[in-house]
Amino acid sequence: MSACTAAPAASLARQTAVPRPSSPSIATSPQLLPQRPTAGGSRAAAVPAPKPLAARLPCRHAAARVMAATVPAQVVLTREQGKNDALRKVLESRGISCLELPMVETAAGPDQARLPQVLAERHQEFDWVCITSPEAASVFLTGWRAAGRPPVRVAVVGEGTARVFQTPAAVAEGVPEPQFVPTVANAEHFGPELPVIEGGTMRILYPSSNKASTVLQQSGLTERGFEVLRLNTYDTLPVSQLDEGQLAAAKQAAVVTIGSPSAIKAWVQIVGEEATRGMSIACIGSTSARAAEKLGLQAIKYAEEPGVDTWAAVVQECLQERQLLPAA
Repeated sequence: MSACTAAPAASLARQTAVPRPSSPSIATSPQLLPQRPTAGGSRAAAVPAPKPLAARLPCRHAAARVMAATVPAQVVLTREQGKNDALRKVLESRGISCLELPMVETAAGPDQARLPQVLAERHQEFDWVCITSPEAASVFLTGWRAAGRPPVRVAVVGEGTARVFQTPAAVAEGVPEPQFVPTVANAEHFGPELPVIEGGTMRILYPSSNKASTVLQQSGLTERGFEVLRLNTYDTLPVSQLDEGQLAAAKQAAVVTIGSPSAIKAWVQIVGEEATRGMSIACIGSTSARAAEKLGLQAIKYAEEPGVDTWAAVVQECLQERQLLPAA
C-alpha cells in the first residue's frame, strides 16, 4: 500500500494522480499488542465558505513559532500547541521549513466529570475501553487516576495513540497497556476488527471528543452486537488567540497540515476560503480528508495508513507537485 493517496476521484475529482513514494505503514494485520512482563517475569496473555475570523481574534505573540526562521515556511503545522513536534522533526530532517500555528485547542467535554465515577463503579462491566486519539488517551488517563486506577482492557486506534500509554513515566506508573490496535488507524477498521471477548459482556466504554463522528459506535460496534457507552470527555475549539504576524506568514505557505476535522474547519474559518484554495491540504488520514472535501476544498491528499512518517510523505509529495522540492 502506498504511503499517501489523492482523495478518490469520485469525491475529489479535480485532484490529479501522481507517483507516490513508499513509506512505512502502521500495521499489516490486526494486532494484539504484546504485554509488559508481570512482577514475576511472565507475560500476561494477549487478548484476541465562512467569513474569516482572524480580524476578531486577539493577538498573542507567543502563540506560534516559525521553525528555521531564516527560511520562509513552506508548511504550516496546525495541531494543538505542543503536538506538532514529531511531524516537524521529520519534515525539517528533509529540509522542509515549517511554521507552527495551532488552529484548535482543547476544553473539557460535557461528560468529563462522569468518567471517574463510571470507571470506579462500572469498570468490570466493560470488555474494552476504546480510545481514538492521543488527546482522548490523555483525558482518559486523568479520569482513570481519579477513579483509583481500576483494571481495564484498552484498545487504541493506532500507534500514535498507543504511545501515550507507553512512555517511560506511564509504564512506571502501571497505566493500562493497549491490547489491540487495528490494521489501519481509523474508525472504519477499528470497529469491525475489535475482538469479541469470549464470555464477555459485549459492552464498550468509549471516551471521545464531543465532535467525534458516530462511525465507530454505530457502524463498527453496534452493528456487531456491542453495547456502547460513549462519554464526550473533551472538546476541540478554534483557538481564541493568534499572532497576526504568524497568521500572515501562514497564508503564504504552500501546504497546510491537517490532523483532524476540527482543524480544517477552524483553518478555513480563521484563514479564509480564498487563501486556503491556493494551498495543498495534507491530511493525516481519510477522516480529515473527507472533512476538507465537505468544505469544498480540492487540492487534498491524505495518508492511507495514518502516522507521522506517512503524513510527512504526503507533505513531501505536495511540495514536489508544486515543484518546491526535487522529485524523489
